[in-house]
Amino acid sequence: MNKPYSLKRTLKQLTGLSALALFTCTAAQAANWRYAHEEYAGDVQDVYAYKFKEYIEENSDHTLQVYRFGELGESDDIMEQTQAGILNFVNQSPGFTGSLIPEAQIFFIPYLMPTDMSSVVKFFRESKAINEDFPKLYAEKGLELLTMYPEGEMVITLDEKATTPEELNNKKIRVMTNPLLSETYSAFGATPTPLPWGEVYGALQTNMIQGHENPIFWIESGKLYEVSPNLIFTGHGWFTTAMMANQDFYNGLSDDDQQLVHKAADYAFEEILQHIDGLADRSLKKITDSSKDVTVTRLTDEQIGAFKARAPQVEEKFIEMAGDSGKALLEQFKQDLDTL
Repeated sequence: MNKPYSLKRTLKQLTGLSALALFTCTAAQAANWRYAHEEYAGDVQDVYAYKFKEYIEENSDHTLQVYRFGELGESDDIMEQTQAGILNFVNQSPGFTGSLIPEAQIFFIPYLMPTDMSSVVKFFRESKAINEDFPKLYAEKGLELLTMYPEGEMVITLDEKATTPEELNNKKIRVMTNPLLSETYSAFGATPTPLPWGEVYGALQTNMIQGHENPIFWIESGKLYEVSPNLIFTGHGWFTTAMMANQDFYNGLSDDDQQLVHKAADYAFEEILQHIDGLADRSLKKITDSSKDVTVTRLTDEQIGAFKARAPQVEEKFIEMAGDSGKALLEQFKQDLDTL
């Protein structure tokens, strides 16, 4: 009489074990991916990272852990961790990637890129250099380039107003640790001092604002920082950044997960374009509303011409640093820009 019950119980146990095995198998396929970037909470790279995370987690069983600047070290540290496979994804600007991929420094050639939003977006969407040439360069370093995107126009902040290269003579300017960026500001007449990003703000506080009675600000990705009172728009370029994956990790993903990653990158790209649209104007208003001492100078076409005349020497330095590959990339950049 107990046999039917025993059989039923056995079947239930087997069914339970099968369900557990299926659950275990499914759970094993899900993963917690690790993603680091080089900015702070609410900055452009952080917004992009969380949009990427949002898409991954809403469309898969995977989770994504985001690490902000300083949590895993400096920009160089998170790149090394990505190449070593400790991190799965990293967002790093070509300014810091330039030591690893010299061609990435192309974004710091002044007056190469357009500065109006619509042209910049069109360039990033359609450029052969961006979408075909750069992925090959990153792949040579074990990185799967997923997207490049703009963050905003570059602005110079100074303790005194300057509208000519001559007025920049002997002016110390803190810049990221990128050789071509130093070459750019040297060409403009200034004296650049490369610093890791984490040290820039402290250096500016120490050297520029001691003794000021009123707070003086600058902007980074829409956030306010106390520094020098003169913001100068020279129209010399847009700050660009790149998001990539460890290539071994990426190649080991299933086809579905590779598509997931690309769709998440595309989703975050579209979202970040909306985020930065008008961000500079909103942020500039925050600055001017916060301090009566801030001046904003937009150079005239004639004034820009004096700076632009010095750009060719930076191009020459770029080709010297990046070799034939850099020269070919520069030619492709110009071809792409001619179509805008």
